[in-house]
Amino acid sequence: MNRSNLELFKELNPGALQKKFLNSLLKIQNVQRGSIWIKKNDTYLCIEAAGAEADHIKGVSLDVLHPSIVGWVIENKKMTVAETKSDRRHYREVEDKFDVKSSLILCFPLFFRDKKVYGAVQIIDTTPEKTSLNLDKGYLEQVQNLVDICSIALSNAILYSNERKKTRSLRTALKEAGSQNVIIGQSPKFQKCIDLVKSYADTEFHVLITGDSGTGKELIAEKIHKSSTRKDKPFLVQNCSAIPETLLESELFGYKKGAFTGATRDKMGLFEAANGGTVFLDEIGDMPMSIQASLLRVVQKNEIKPLGETMARNIDVRIVAATNKNIKQMIAENSFRQDLFYRLSVLPVHLPPLKERREDIPLLVKHFLEKESLKAGTIEKKISTDAMQSLVSYSWPGNIRELENLIRYLMVTAEDEYIELLNIPLHVRDRNTNIDPFGEPGTASEDDADNFIINLCSMTWPQLEKEYVISLLKKNNWNITWAAKASGINRSTFASRMRKLEIKRERQSY
Repeated sequence: MNRSNLELFKELNPGALQKKFLNSLLKIQNVQRGSIWIKKNDTYLCIEAAGAEADHIKGVSLDVLHPSIVGWVIENKKMTVAETKSDRRHYREVEDKFDVKSSLILCFPLFFRDKKVYGAVQIIDTTPEKTSLNLDKGYLEQVQNLVDICSIALSNAILYSNERKKTRSLRTALKEAGSQNVIIGQSPKFQKCIDLVKSYADTEFHVLITGDSGTGKELIAEKIHKSSTRKDKPFLVQNCSAIPETLLESELFGYKKGAFTGATRDKMGLFEAANGGTVFLDEIGDMPMSIQASLLRVVQKNEIKPLGETMARNIDVRIVAATNKNIKQMIAENSFRQDLFYRLSVLPVHLPPLKERREDIPLLVKHFLEKESLKAGTIEKKISTDAMQSLVSYSWPGNIRELENLIRYLMVTAEDEYIELLNIPLHVRDRNTNIDPFGEPGTASEDDADNFIINLCSMTWPQLEKEYVISLLKKNNWNITWAAKASGINRSTFASRMRKLEIKRERQSY
């Protein structure tokens, strides 16, 4: 193989590689016409052509139901030589208007690495004598080797190009989204919440969002604001548990110069800065009772009074509050004002925990994998079915925030393209034991043990052996050598039992 042929394998642009590939084959066979075809849905499409009639061939599509040489090669996965005048597979209509027609066609299949055929390449002799093509067996074997290598190079270039297009598309989408976060979910419970949020957005009433920590309360608050008439005004956020009581009061309401030691200038509070927009008060359940009284004044009269100020100032803000606490219980314990609760919860919405919307977990996993791969500038990892099932089965006490952090961890720690079950932390993947991620594993319940015994007794010996072998393979990431060692038998015997039990790994991913 000469240097020019080696160079073309380094080409990653599919269009350029197609031309180089086809022209190299035509030069080797000393002919002037050729074409490359791929199977696309129910047609065979010409994606590249060379020769006098190239412009009339490129872009032509052939119906898969109509006999054609490329169709025969793609479906039968092998090379063929066809004399166009006598071969019924030849699609003569394509050349009806050509001045010079084909006399002999040499056609090779194009393979992916997994031997799946994705197209075909035709090398065409147009001489009446049919003498240009070299059909010597030894020579054809060399050409076949070149075609095989080039077909893999071309398939790699196509996959690389598709990955780059996908990455650019996702990066553009993220750039256009800007600081907006995506809300993902299709479960009935979550969709019911989203429907409520959409109806709330058109009103001016205050909203109270409840739900466990990590369920996305701030995202919902932002969506309410972005969908409202206030969307062009400020959306400001304050976590009521993040700062001390004295600082929280000045942050929300502001102060006058000299109001207290260190107040060297006037400070505008959050409510005044958000005038005309929306204020999101996160962890409202942690707001001290003294500040709750001042907040009630904002809710009732739309006015604030900065520290050190004698006159109240009118403002126009919509309040969206959120908490992961039981406010009604806090009211009973006199730690939250009942009148403030009823003023804030005119429009309530409760976000379900992730364990109550398990059908959304694959969607969220896919989203976080795309998001983190773009941030890292790496190719997006895929996740095996077993690994995904373990994520769906886990209880997720930290909800979506915990899932997102786990995906970040897996992006770094999973070395291969696929995230497998063994990559998943033990406390997530082992749902049959009471495992503390920072402690020691507990034991299964008696009911679990009884069910396990019943399941064993319901199996035949071959079924039991098959389950045992599959379990060992999964535990050892489908490494036959490791699984055989764990079973106590040699590798060849283990592999023989696999064949007898018809155990094959069927890779599926999300």
